[in-house]
Amino acid sequence: MAAISCHCYCTVRGSDKPYLSGQNLRRRTPLPAVSVSFRRRISCIATSAAPQKVGQKNFLHLDDFDKDTILKMLDRALEVKSLLKSGDRTFRPFEGKTMSMIFTKPSMRTRVSFETGFTLLGGHAIYLGPDDIQMGKREETRDVARVLSRYNDIIMARVFAHQDILDLAKYATVPVINGLTDYNHPCQIMADALTMIEHIGRFEGTKVVYVGDGNNIVHSWLLMASVIPFHFVCACPKGFEPDAKTVEKARKAGISKIEITNDPKEAVKGADVVYSDVWASMGQKEEAAHRREVFKGFQVDHNLMNIAGSKAFFMHCLPAERGVEVTDEVVEASNSIVFPQAENRMHAQNAVMLHVLGK
Repeated sequence: MAAISCHCYCTVRGSDKPYLSGQNLRRRTPLPAVSVSFRRRISCIATSAAPQKVGQKNFLHLDDFDKDTILKMLDRALEVKSLLKSGDRTFRPFEGKTMSMIFTKPSMRTRVSFETGFTLLGGHAIYLGPDDIQMGKREETRDVARVLSRYNDIIMARVFAHQDILDLAKYATVPVINGLTDYNHPCQIMADALTMIEHIGRFEGTKVVYVGDGNNIVHSWLLMASVIPFHFVCACPKGFEPDAKTVEKARKAGISKIEITNDPKEAVKGADVVYSDVWASMGQKEEAAHRREVFKGFQVDHNLMNIAGSKAFFMHCLPAERGVEVTDEVVEASNSIVFPQAENRMHAQNAVMLHVLGK
């Protein structure tokens, strides 16, 4: 699920991604809708606060990869998913390997999908909850990274501050996977792209309309739009737009058509996918009542889906607050693909793990 809090953002020191710099990302002048549609290839760039170690691959941001690499991971996800669905359990590339899973916030989909996927492919995953490490409090992140690297073959972390995942990647000597931060959620968007390929028949050239808060899910869609060409629209209330520097970066890439708007009804017209998320994520629950007032008119209901058109699918990263950002009717409709989307977290992540481990 999405989890973003304006006061949790931090400055990424020495990063090659200036759009991650700390600032209040909430109350600002609405961004004008600007569209770009020409295509350009961009190559893989370094991640985190220091260059990756030679031969080591991390999965931290979608724009760390070029188009071919992203598409190859998605193809691999389809291939391995088909194998697992057939009942074949002979493909065990992670036999004898272990993974530490660091969680500083609660999780159902992230934990179960990573643990199940790693196990099905022959590995052993170890859950480390908020009280097991207290990363940054009981023990410094750099020490955690170096210790776990001596025990495990891979580290996955679901954390609040984005700096934590960058620090893990900087000091670890094994691959690090971003299971979610307050800034972005790349594994979720890989699962979303996989789901779109299965249900629409393609990912490139589609129109994805996100309705709601400009949060970490939106940032990941924008970073994907920096690599793969499609039309992305974020419809959100004034003052709740996504990080301006991330929007600017996606537009400057010149790969996709990017729009930020405050009009959900106009935004969803002709959409292939209408996408929603909770209005108040973890760390924002004290704002829930206020947000319900501000976000009136941004609920995805039957009327909004009708405006989108008969070909539009509904997606949600879950968990959903039914009756708030989306109606029960929409979640349960025949064009809702939220549960295939949730299942694909495991299959997309399997492909990511195979990639970073060189399998």
